Amino acid sequence: MNDAPLELLTASKVKHAEQAAATELADGTYTLMERASQAVYDLLLARLADAGGFDVLCGPGNNGGDGYVVARLAAQAGLDVDVYALGQPKPHTDAARAFAAWDRPIRELAEWEPRAGRVVVDALFGSGISRDLEGNVLAAVSRANAAGSLVVAIDLPTGIEADTGQVLGAAFEAAITVSLFRYKPGHVMAPGRLHCGEVILRDIGMDARHLDQLQVDCRLNAPELWQHAYPWPSQSQHKYSRGHVGVFGGGPMTSGAARLSAMAAARAGAGAVTLLSPANALLLYAMHLTSVMVTRLEDRHELDEFLAKRHPQVFVLGPGFGAADKVRVFVADLLGADLAIRPNALVLDADGLTAFEGDPQQLFDLAEAFSGNGGTLVLTPHLGEFRRIFPDLEGSPLELARQAAERAKCVVLLKGSDTVIADPAGQTVINSAAPAWLATAGSGDVLSGIIASLLAQGMTALDAAGAATWLHAKAAEAFGPGLMAEDLPDQLPSVLRRLWRTRQDHLLKER
Repeated sequence: MNDAPLELLTASKVKHAEQAAATELADGTYTLMERASQAVYDLLLARLADAGGFDVLCGPGNNGGDGYVVARLAAQAGLDVDVYALGQPKPHTDAARAFAAWDRPIRELAEWEPRAGRVVVDALFGSGISRDLEGNVLAAVSRANAAGSLVVAIDLPTGIEADTGQVLGAAFEAAITVSLFRYKPGHVMAPGRLHCGEVILRDIGMDARHLDQLQVDCRLNAPELWQHAYPWPSQSQHKYSRGHVGVFGGGPMTSGAARLSAMAAARAGAGAVTLLSPANALLLYAMHLTSVMVTRLEDRHELDEFLAKRHPQVFVLGPGFGAADKVRVFVADLLGADLAIRPNALVLDADGLTAFEGDPQQLFDLAEAFSGNGGTLVLTPHLGEFRRIFPDLEGSPLELARQAAERAKCVVLLKGSDTVIADPAGQTVINSAAPAWLATAGSGDVLSGIIASLLAQGMTALDAAGAATWLHAKAAEAFGPGLMAEDLPDQLPSVLRRLWRTRQDHLLKER
């Protein structure tokens, strides 16, 4: 998906875009069907022309219409093509027109059986389904998967919900999926993306103009989204103009988490990082940290003194912290401090979230007041932590993050192999398919530190969360197998160097 458009469109938004484009075409949406089918046929010819034959499975809607046109093009070229159909299209539709133009035999879908060497073209439903598969469709999917058939899916593998990536009971395990115009969430989010195989985007004569009225609110994470706002250092800056991050540390037995956050904040460019330590861990933190300042913080009074004296722009609270009662006191103090000393932002993770398990509304009320005064709160739960503060929310990760951001009135970053970042206005960014090496203790603490660093350097919450998640994943990718969380901060410089060089190359081209 490199260099592909970043907009992720729901099925309904794609339909609206197609209708807008069709007004410019003499043959309307049927022209788009012909173009889509030609793109699929061209791929079959380029990649699979030597296959033993093609079984095109057609549904009753427009996805099936695409299948009939693909079959016609393949048959006209002399390829061995059989068509199996699930009913007939409704009269006076594009699919009915494509169906009528196919002048060869059509078998019932129930008759289809996998045959060795033959490619299956899945044109049953694409994105046009929202309920669990059943009957002959479910049977065909099950037979294809059991036989290991080579499946080429048009739009999406049948059985994948386009807007969420969820599997509707079962779904084809495609080798190739041909997406048209733009990707959908189902192409990039598990489990859907795991059923898509190689996803190939094809142009059908539509362009960005057709997105203008769609209010696109979901995008794939990439530097193109946030690099314009990335806080690269300038000659005129000093350490405190580069941002000051405060990280709350826990006791001596859980000190590693806060140290990971602090080191990540420093590596990501914060000009100064201070670790706030309880008295019994002060020497431990001081022994293990050289580039990070360490100061004692035991209670609310000492926090107020620190705010007045040092005034960090951003805090991280939660990693390895414990002490739920103290978390709630500190959060209330930070978010409700006088404007003159109040931090600009707070990143809550781990214990900073679970402390509010019994009364999440307390956190939401504090967040609403904080944002009303120009503050930024970022919550970074994994799914287990998410359930503790949003126990009643249901849906896919994409739906969960959106609902939570709206309720909490802040940016929510729901961590997983596909990380979803949502803001209260409904804007969403998906960081797809993070390296498996990130599934290790402490990696989330590193992410919290990177986010805080970028916030302290002036990025907006959505941009900071997107950039941090991308950098975090690239750092893990650079290290590879054997990764431990403490390896991640040391990988950031090489990732940042590559990002910087890409930016410089781009600037040179613009000149």
